[in-house]
Amino acid sequence: QIQLVESGGGSVQAGGSLRLSCAASEYIGNNVCMGWFRQAPGERREGVARFYGGGGGGTDWTHYAASVLGRFTASQDYANNILYLQMTDLKPEDTAMYYCAADPGGCHSGSPILADEYHHWGQGTQVTVSG
Repeated sequence: QIQLVESGGGSVQAGGSLRLSCAASEYIGNNVCMGWFRQAPGERREGVARFYGGGGGGTDWTHYAASVLGRFTASQDYANNILYLQMTDLKPEDTAMYYCAADPGGCHSGSPILADEYHHWGQGTQVTVSG
């Protein structure tokens, strides 16, 4: 079972940036669909991004929710099994607990990105955007 640990959350002003990390217990370079989700208090868990790695020698595949397209970028450190989420131009509505998720095999396509697509989850890291 893949173990996932998120880090990098914090408090920032609107317009600021943060980079979240998701450290995996095993290789996630290919044949594993990775995802980033977020959940605000009283809200449903929202899919932010899907990421399917090309293994370092191939092409990575990403898909973003419309709410973050152009502001958030997922990437992977293949050597260290870390998935990143670079978040820029943060807005107060981005405030939420952010979760990393993984599922063996290929990624689903289309929108929305659903939590049911994933079987392995981290504990989350809090992002708070003020202003």
